[in-house]
Amino acid sequence: MLRTLCKSKINRAIVTATELNYDGSITLDSALLEAARILPYERVQVLNLNNGERLETYVIPGPENSGMVCLNGPAARCGEVGDIVTIISYGLVEEAESGTWKPIIVQVDEKNRIVRGE
Repeated sequence: MLRTLCKSKINRAIVTATELNYDGSITLDSALLEAARILPYERVQVLNLNNGERLETYVIPGPENSGMVCLNGPAARCGEVGDIVTIISYGLVEEAESGTWKPIIVQVDEKNRIVRGE
């Protein structure tokens, strides 16, 4: 049996932009994607601490070390610049591995710079 577990998360990032007139997705700083081992176009869940919204979308890489966290298209209606969000990716893990599984947790500061990655 396979279990769906948290593969990685970017914890408490700050939304830096919204772009309503876009097809959809979330644009994230490429350095954050690399640290969290999230691939371009990978499905993620975005949890907004400010308004309680939870949405699923896919990731588009943004400029490296830009701090960019941009909600695009319909996702732009789920948050505002300055909102605190957690971005989570999930993976399928074999039952035998699930008891010892450890996700990658990327902590960022108020400018979305990596302060710790596990």
